[in-house]
Amino acid sequence: MSPHFPPAESPSAALSGISLRYPKGPVVLDGLDWQLLPGQVVGLLGRNGAGKTTLLETLLGLRAPDQGVVQVFGQHVQHLDDAARARIGYVPQQSDLFEAFTPAQLLAYFRSFYPRWNEAKVEGLMSRWDIARDKPIRKLSGGQKQRLSIIRALAHEPDLLVLDEPVASLDPAGRRDFLRELVGEVLDRGATVVFSTHILSDLERVAFNIAFLSQGRIALQAPLDELLEQVRAFTGSVTEMAALLTRLGAEPLKRTPLEAGRERVLARLPADTAVPAGVAADRVNLDDLFSELT
Repeated sequence: MSPHFPPAESPSAALSGISLRYPKGPVVLDGLDWQLLPGQVVGLLGRNGAGKTTLLETLLGLRAPDQGVVQVFGQHVQHLDDAARARIGYVPQQSDLFEAFTPAQLLAYFRSFYPRWNEAKVEGLMSRWDIARDKPIRKLSGGQKQRLSIIRALAHEPDLLVLDEPVASLDPAGRRDFLRELVGEVLDRGATVVFSTHILSDLERVAFNIAFLSQGRIALQAPLDELLEQVRAFTGSVTEMAALLTRLGAEPLKRTPLEAGRERVLARLPADTAVPAGVAADRVNLDDLFSELT
């Protein structure tokens, strides 16, 4: 399977030929190519242990790959200047807040590093998400700490926002509010947002781009609404499937052998291509895509 990327334009981040193996461990990233463009909200999906956190850390320069190049805003990620660093926001999977600080102290500390700090946005989110400004962070709930991490990452209006499982500790209402904030970042400023999640229903609330990480590579990336419209599951003999896919100009995404020389083929049709009458083809949902492509 080859990755599908949007039309070429200047990317916010570009990863080329990225390979990474843990010492005495398996290959985690294997010749991975990936682009993130301005105005995209990308949901990164993969099985547990697929390497999502490793990929995001590599994207940010927190982990050096064995091979390959990562560029952010046109600069090598290991040599970003201060201006480029100030355009990045990050929420790690594990909280890295200063537990002895209060939220007010934490935000005042980080405000000093960012010339584009939006105090009105901070105050609005702190009030709406009901976070006590003067309570020690260590006494906040897991959900409140996660909200505070998100506020800190949004406060300086980054052009690239990277979030690793940012909604894991939030209730459904909190997740919906968070998603609205992400969409607002894109609509208002054309920011690039990428976040990993295992909660598939959250991705279906908005027409996100979806990137599937499998076997160390981005197996497929495309807008979710396009995937749901264009991907079908066909079943038939191997010969019939080969002829049908050629006739339709469809790209096979995954083949599953069945009994008696038959196979099930998950394939992506070209835009506006209709399935011929009499051809058995099943529509797929996001759960199906996740199961098949990861």
